Amino acid sequence: MQEFIDFLGKQAPYDRLEADDLERLARAVEVDYYPAGATIVEADGPKLSHLFVIRTGRAEVGDRGRVVDELGPGDTFGHISVLSGLPPALSVTATADTVCYRIPDPRSILANPKGLTFSHYGTMVGRNRLLNLNPDRGSRLVSDLMRSPIWCTPLTPIREAAARMTSENHSCVLYRTPDGVGIMTDSDCRSQVATGQVSIDAPVSAIGTAKVESVPHDTTSAEAFVRMVTRGVHHLVVEDEQGEAFGVTRVVDLSSADIRDPLMVRSAIDRADDLGALAAAGALLRPSIVELYDAGVPALRASAILAAIVEAMAEKCVALEPAFDSETGLPLSASWLVLGSLARREPLPQSDIDTGLVWEAHEEALNAERPKIVLDAAERVITALERCGLERCPDGANAFNPLFNRSRFSWEAAINHWLTHPDGEGSLLLSAIVTDSRAITGLSIGRRLEGFIKAQTAGHDYLSHMLHEALASRPPTGFVRDFVVEAEGEHKGELNLKKRGLAPVVGIGRWIAVAARLPISSTQERLESGAQAGLLTRDEADTLKGSHEEMFELLFEQEIEALREGRAPSTYLNPQHLDSLARRHLRESFRAIAAVQSNLEAQWVSRMR
Repeated sequence: MQEFIDFLGKQAPYDRLEADDLERLARAVEVDYYPAGATIVEADGPKLSHLFVIRTGRAEVGDRGRVVDELGPGDTFGHISVLSGLPPALSVTATADTVCYRIPDPRSILANPKGLTFSHYGTMVGRNRLLNLNPDRGSRLVSDLMRSPIWCTPLTPIREAAARMTSENHSCVLYRTPDGVGIMTDSDCRSQVATGQVSIDAPVSAIGTAKVESVPHDTTSAEAFVRMVTRGVHHLVVEDEQGEAFGVTRVVDLSSADIRDPLMVRSAIDRADDLGALAAAGALLRPSIVELYDAGVPALRASAILAAIVEAMAEKCVALEPAFDSETGLPLSASWLVLGSLARREPLPQSDIDTGLVWEAHEEALNAERPKIVLDAAERVITALERCGLERCPDGANAFNPLFNRSRFSWEAAINHWLTHPDGEGSLLLSAIVTDSRAITGLSIGRRLEGFIKAQTAGHDYLSHMLHEALASRPPTGFVRDFVVEAEGEHKGELNLKKRGLAPVVGIGRWIAVAARLPISSTQERLESGAQAGLLTRDEADTLKGSHEEMFELLFEQEIEALREGRAPSTYLNPQHLDSLARRHLRESFRAIAAVQSNLEAQWVSRMR
């Protein structure tokens, strides 16, 4: 029984049990063995009387023939059926010889059954999804979800390293190189050793990655998962306070059925070797985001994952365009920029894609005048993105537009002009777009432009004009019982939530970014930085962050519904379609935003000091 206590006491949610209850649970454990291929739980079968905890081995969760999750040691399944009394919705099949602890309904065993809180129980039952996430798991530190690594040397034979991975139930080994920490994964073994490309007696460094992706120990699991999607990897090394590797986290540690599909899309993008294959991957993107949202992932987190995948698709479209091939293409170094909400990593599900291009020519003649060939090549990339399901900006913020396709010298000259002539035609709009810009290819030149933007000191006139622009759109607060809505026209009775609610908060965040010379970051991060810099009070920052999250969630949900129904998205909202509590919260948010706007208008100069 001590073995059961030692094991369960280290696994969530059993690690929160008091000692007596943990012992009671351990006494009730029965041990079952399932050979590889055996069905442990049958979908739509009889309701379960026991839940299962995997002790050794692996299993797959299936949803109508599709694998939606992988389970390993410490993972619990079957608890939905046990606690709800409903038949199991998903099947579970052993993919390796598997030992499970079988536990009867804990409510009949424990003195304090409320101490055993299974994650997302209500969500899973209502949405027919299996999520092994705690409600706040996205905010848990990645160090809480990591595993101790297996170490070897770069010269360790693959055979020996693979044997250790199998015996210790790990999916990777780490080794040290002069450039940092390297990694060999089970995927490397399958793709290169199992196919006969590399001998099993070769050293691990022959198939490993010389420098593994890493994150600090205080990174949240949500941030780590976005990093995985962004980099297209399934493992991250966790570093301690001194920057030394002391753990490894896997995608299965951070995610479950709700966020598997985005990684599948990202993998399909990485494998695509022509535009047809990339378009096929793109067709999976929006259905995947719908599933992600249905699984209960918060809108801002889902948006960050969406942004990472869209960026990967844009990078692949650029890579498939011969004109931007660094060896055989145009005689220039080019950096593609994403702009606006995509740069802030907060696009809505059906947002169009705003892009720019900055380049440096290798031939002096190309510096004299923007070559038409660069514009034509940029338009081909945007056309490829459209074939993949992403829309170009209808307002002209596209990399084939001469306003957004410039040499670095021209960009810097334009930025200086906008800063010194904020009242010029289009100056504030263009400078705001550039403030919300991030390089996704050719990072050397792109980062130089970003550094130039960050280094500029905005004068009083510019900051005044920019703040005035941010405060120009006021939330509708002049109502007594309901909202100020459109009085006539196509949107009669509706409220433009993006323009009247979200945009003022985003504008304040952008003003903070310029005033404090911040690097590109999300609106939430900018508002937090505003409080730290004294540009906002703590209460103002928290109020704006909460309002931004609430309104973003409403708009995100509205676009998800539009995707389901196959209709065009709209930023207009009919307040009558909200329940009374949601309407009250929205009214309170509008009033709070208006109050912060009034404070900034009167006090911004003194706060800058």
